[in-house]
Amino acid sequence: MNALSVALALVGLFICLAWLLAGLLLPESSPSRAEILPRIRTWGGIFLFLLPVLLAPSPWPYVQLGLVSFLAFKEFITLTPARRQDRWAFLWAYIAIPLQYLWAGMSWYGMFIIFIPVYLFLFLPSRMVLAGHPKGFLRATATLHWGLMTTVYSLSHMAFLLSLPDGTGPHGMVTGASMLFLLLFLTEINDVAQFLWGRTLGRHAVLPLVSPRKTWEGLLGGVGTTAAAAALLGPLFSPLTPLRALGTGLLIGVCGFLGDVVMSAVKRDVGVKDSGTLLPGHGGILDRLDSLTFTAPLFFHLIFYLYY
Repeated sequence: MNALSVALALVGLFICLAWLLAGLLLPESSPSRAEILPRIRTWGGIFLFLLPVLLAPSPWPYVQLGLVSFLAFKEFITLTPARRQDRWAFLWAYIAIPLQYLWAGMSWYGMFIIFIPVYLFLFLPSRMVLAGHPKGFLRATATLHWGLMTTVYSLSHMAFLLSLPDGTGPHGMVTGASMLFLLLFLTEINDVAQFLWGRTLGRHAVLPLVSPRKTWEGLLGGVGTTAAAAALLGPLFSPLTPLRALGTGLLIGVCGFLGDVVMSAVKRDVGVKDSGTLLPGHGGILDRLDSLTFTAPLFFHLIFYLYY
């Protein structure tokens, strides 16, 4: 078995043990049981969803990741106010999602990197202005483009990781799937570690008006935990040397936090606690992907710049 298969087996085993122990140890009437068990079940569902992404042959992983962007973009659009006359622009925005993942699957880096930031940036407001309604135009165009950039463009970098050629790392062959696993694992470890450190030691809020539960203790503990995990796992699943992996872990820790609080600011601006109800115990899909909107493109470009 290769390192990726072993890692996936261990993650699956850990989720099963966590669910079993929580069910056995937490009293039936405990509020913690009602909160923790749905979270663990959802983690199990996310894990099963990701298995084909990491193990199945092309084009299936690109289809699944494209579906994730579709659901995230749809959820984002439901949170933000929209003008009725912009419905055709939204249709074109949805059509752009499979095209963006097609460029990733084709390894067409030139088109992939400019399709949304350049061509869609020019085309969508042009289509919207033809409706002839200037009222709310700036807010509508900014919201649409920002939604595409975060939920489609940023997240699609996960798909392009799968298209990178296999290479040699400090401990043997690495693949796009192993690098995607590393990105996902470190991002989620960062989220979980910041939550746990904040719950146990947190006293000083970082941004009390944006996310009151985010504390300096949680941030520093999470970043340190993520950096340590990256230094250990980075050379196994990527071309990163231990020192570069440590730096990558620090980057993911800090930027994962920024992605989280940026999406928290969006939700507070529109007056909601969670972005949806798709994931029991977690909220909406954006509540689970917020950190990845920042870490995915940064991790990809770091790897691409250093090794490709």
